[in-house]
Amino acid sequence: MFSLKKKSVMPSTEDAPPGRDTPMDIPDAHYVNGRPLMGPFPENMQQAVLGLGCFWGAEKQFWEQPGVYTTAVGYAGGHTANPTYKEVCSGRTGHNEVVLVVFDPTVISYARLLALFWEGHNPTQGMRQGNDVGTQYRSGIYTYGDAQQRDALASRDEYSKALAAAGYRAISTEILPAADFYYAEDYHQQYLAKNPGGYCGHGGTGVACALPESTPA
Repeated sequence: MFSLKKKSVMPSTEDAPPGRDTPMDIPDAHYVNGRPLMGPFPENMQQAVLGLGCFWGAEKQFWEQPGVYTTAVGYAGGHTANPTYKEVCSGRTGHNEVVLVVFDPTVISYARLLALFWEGHNPTQGMRQGNDVGTQYRSGIYTYGDAQQRDALASRDEYSKALAAAGYRAISTEILPAADFYYAEDYHQQYLAKNPGGYCGHGGTGVACALPESTPA
């Protein structure tokens, strides 16, 4: 119990591992659509970074949308440079499990991505999502530019009213300007396409993920 409680408290910069200068090795191409995982992306594309619990199912939810050019999973919102999954799971990095969504705003709007975000998890649970407990499972929107920040805050206020009317607690989602996005390890990218037996269920009441027995946690 002490361990779970400790992992649910944001660490200070001084307590975080220093990380490393070298980014993770990741595939050149998206496993599903074959497009690049890393930029530079086409000039007409925009980016969104969203944290809604376990990033496996969250990523699939977005790569399936028309107008999404590519997606990748990674870590954001913390202190450690180029962290490993093990470091993030320790609760000491302060990072969140997030999805990078690169999208064509003439086909799918940022507002639509925000709607998928709010409706795809329970944003009222603080440092957890369903049975997944820890700072890395918190709800978060990391914005690029003033327009995304305004849209994110406005959408939070709109969904807050709807959730309150349905009897939910206050939204705990953090909404911050995007800082560094660190790509997660190769095996996490498009995980559910590579591992159809893996489970990550999404719904308005939360996100729950379970590793197959053969998968390293």
